[in-house]
Amino acid sequence: MICAAYLVTLLLDLGAPPHVVMQIAGHSDLEVTMGVYAHASLDEKRRALDRLNVALA
Repeated sequence: MICAAYLVTLLLDLGAPPHVVMQIAGHSDLEVTMGVYAHASLDEKRRALDRLNVALA
């Protein structure tokens, strides 16, 4: 069985919209999905910093 936090994080990392992930996870509140179960992956952090670097260049 896949851990709920891992499932939510993986779906978001794959580009699934947060409201879709919320429904798949069975949550009634997006804050639960994003605030409790979603965790930024290392790749996601790197991509965000790369985009920031491009924007600031």
